[in-house]
Amino acid sequence: MLSILLSLLRKRAEDILSLYEKTKMEFETMDDITGGDIHVGALESYHMDIFAKELLSFRKNYPGFRCHIISGMTVQVEEMLDRGILDFIIISGIPNLSKYNHIRYPANDEWGIVVRKDHPLAKMERITFENLLDQSLIVSTQGLSEEITKWCGEQVDKLRITDTVNLAYNGSILVKENVCIMLSYKGIINDSELVWIPLYPKLTTPTYLVWKKYQVFTQIVELFLKQLIGSFEAKNKYNLPV
Repeated sequence: MLSILLSLLRKRAEDILSLYEKTKMEFETMDDITGGDIHVGALESYHMDIFAKELLSFRKNYPGFRCHIISGMTVQVEEMLDRGILDFIIISGIPNLSKYNHIRYPANDEWGIVVRKDHPLAKMERITFENLLDQSLIVSTQGLSEEITKWCGEQVDKLRITDTVNLAYNGSILVKENVCIMLSYKGIINDSELVWIPLYPKLTTPTYLVWKKYQVFTQIVELFLKQLIGSFEAKNKYNLPV
């Protein structure tokens, strides 16, 4: 019990320190519209290039703008957003509408499997539920509880989920060592020894930019958020290429 209490106190102390440092930087840069810091929580996604392009465009006018990204699953980055450590987050799945403001990210993530090139499934053009039976699988806990369960319904218990992971790169190491195959979004893993194959029926997950209701931002973060909202709305409305 004592070890649990000490661990909880240490976590709370780390949160307080992180929030203090974030608030201190915000005050130091409050009047400096050319620079400042933003703290973003984000899922692992091939479509983070959309955010990267927006950041590059914004930085042309505000060269001192610094971005700090923390990667994690939705529940992890939501907790940090709630504690004030993050300014906004990019998550998969429908956000909690009672707690957050949001805008649809102009891209969906597509599910598939990652396997070694010498694996028998590597020759397939698409992967069905039946192809996964008797295979050792690794997947994120969020993906298993939400998207994959939606894809195969009541048959999900027939899948042999031997491992879970929250960072796809670490999962890919297990795939390379022939421990399992991985259920993952398209484009996350770039490895010449591995191949990604889409699921069939096709399974996609929507992505959202999310921030707390009544959130107070520094001036430069507010400007960046307005740019993101304007750009995303235009892409979503006219279905422009990203």
